[in-house]
Amino acid sequence: QVQLVESGGGLVQPGGSLRLSCAASGSIFSIYAMGWYRQAPGKQRDLVAVVTSGGSTNYADSVKGRFTISRDNAKNTVYLQMNSLKPEDTAVYYCNADLVAGIGDLQRREYWGQGTQVTVSS
Repeated sequence: QVQLVESGGGLVQPGGSLRLSCAASGSIFSIYAMGWYRQAPGKQRDLVAVVTSGGSTNYADSVKGRFTISRDNAKNTVYLQMNSLKPEDTAVYYCNADLVAGIGDLQRREYWGQGTQVTVSS
């Protein structure tokens, strides 16, 4: 019983910025990692950025230096600050969480958000 709710997507011009948010809720026991993936039309879903419970981060080469992932542990929320956006960044962005949840019957699994559209166009 875990939900991931994303927000912050939209239309932006090249060179602009957006900040995505993803809040996890439910009977969460512990979170191993949270991250962002994206899927452009006709392409596979790829990792954009991830942050682990220990605070380590990893980014796709295509977004290094432009995107920053951060977290608010108290709110079970992860953010993706996207700067210097390019048309190639256009995609549906999905929040992902690797966590343990449940009431009594605890299980570790991955959860996905519904996705939020990011369109970079002039």
